[in-house]
Amino acid sequence: MFLQEPAQSPYDLRFNLLGIPIRVSWTFWIAAFVFGYGLARLMDQVLGADSLGLLPMLLVWSACLLVSIIIHELGHSLAFRRYGIESSIVLYHFGGMAIPGRSRTTDHSFGGLSPEQNIWISLAGPLAQLGSGVLIVVAVKLAGYRLFVFEIMPQVFKLIPSLVEGNAIDSPGLLILITFYIYPSILWALLNLLPVMPLDGGQVMRSVVQLSGGNILQALWVSVIIAGAVGFYGFSNGQTYLGILFLMLGWTNFQAIQQSNRMGY
Repeated sequence: MFLQEPAQSPYDLRFNLLGIPIRVSWTFWIAAFVFGYGLARLMDQVLGADSLGLLPMLLVWSACLLVSIIIHELGHSLAFRRYGIESSIVLYHFGGMAIPGRSRTTDHSFGGLSPEQNIWISLAGPLAQLGSGVLIVVAVKLAGYRLFVFEIMPQVFKLIPSLVEGNAIDSPGLLILITFYIYPSILWALLNLLPVMPLDGGQVMRSVVQLSGGNILQALWVSVIIAGAVGFYGFSNGQTYLGILFLMLGWTNFQAIQQSNRMGY
């Protein structure tokens, strides 16, 4: 769940899955190409003569990203349904969101849920996405292959040597498919669990602060500090997109603090 729902367009893709309406905004595909371009170029260089070419790889990346984010948002939607609330899913240039409607059994909406329920709903999305990536990791390791994707992720993943050990995957297409699915399903899901609003981890942190007797200002300050630290890490390690994203999140939360102060919260 991230920012505001984009305006509808006749160019949007629409379908239902598990009884949940899903809309894929045309802006999703543009963002997918932008965010995947660097990774596709890297794979193009790594594969050399065996490369499928930039455009085919960007199409594969976009398909993998679509599936990964839909699984994420389905996690949220099914958690909403667990508490009697139906929802719809929208994918757009900032990722995806599960939009709750009204309860099937009572007259309350998303705002009527308890902090504990909000925690489970917020966790359901990234955990579903992360779980799908872990299943692929386990399958690849059981087959005796090494996972190239962890060689291009942050250094912390190399603390688990077994991830990058084993035989190389000799099929360029399979290597690309596995890399492009695991990358967002694990790395992006973990980033989404950081305690920065409005990311899912930030929603969890806000509910925990609320349960502890705290207020929204405390949650906003945690978001600003964590976002600043992650943004600094991104710029310091050449990960410009990461730095820009968390700089924007930090600034948004800081503006919310100023607005809350003006309103006397």
